[in-house]
Amino acid sequence: MNPPLGDTLRELRRSRGLTLAGLAERVGVTPGYLSMIENRRVDNPPSMKVVVRLEAVLGVTDASLCRAAQWERTPGPIREELERSRRATMPPENSPESCQDRSMPTSGGEATVRVPLINKVAAGYPTGFTDLGYPARVGDDVVVVPGYTGLHGGNDPDAFAATVCGGSMLPDYREGDIVVFSPLADVTDGSDCFARLEPDHESTFKRVYFEDDQDRIRLQPLNKDYAPRTIDREQVAGLFRAVWRMSRL
Repeated sequence: MNPPLGDTLRELRRSRGLTLAGLAERVGVTPGYLSMIENRRVDNPPSMKVVVRLEAVLGVTDASLCRAAQWERTPGPIREELERSRRATMPPENSPESCQDRSMPTSGGEATVRVPLINKVAAGYPTGFTDLGYPARVGDDVVVVPGYTGLHGGNDPDAFAATVCGGSMLPDYREGDIVVFSPLADVTDGSDCFARLEPDHESTFKRVYFEDDQDRIRLQPLNKDYAPRTIDREQVAGLFRAVWRMSRL
């Protein structure tokens, strides 16, 4: 189960040494409103525009606030069903399986990681919210990948995979390739990223460059037949770095 948005926000704010008033001033909201969010006294989570501003001010790079807000927007019956499904697949407490992490050995002894495969990620311009709105750790299928340092030794519980469609990331990525993205991996200039965009919950796969002191982000295709796109940081709900690729022969 994802931690509540209010608890996550309070922990991040305190870890940065910020008061409610100080954070509110930098984000452009009132201290009282932030207090209500932290104490779970708002009926609905804040808008994604506010959440993105909070992440920018707090220096959040793993989209943890965005994920928490999206989870709280998920209708209650769906959340309950997901929790029931999760509990049904968990091994009994104290069983050998319950003591294992997501890494498991292959027949050759190499550790592997099971990663949820979401629907598709457009390698052209965004054409819709292609991960079907799933919260973290949920997908249509599962892919098994090597448990190596790109996934922090297999300890990134929110890593996910997506199937590339379109040709804007040629020649490095072809349609049908499966790419694994790690929210724990640092995003720097030139990183290949799954980008979630506002306001229409679009998603795309591009090489990312930061401009104007990181106030704007350039989404750069690798295929010269496609033009780059530069957008305000506030329009980016999340950037998740590619760490592994499975290609067709």
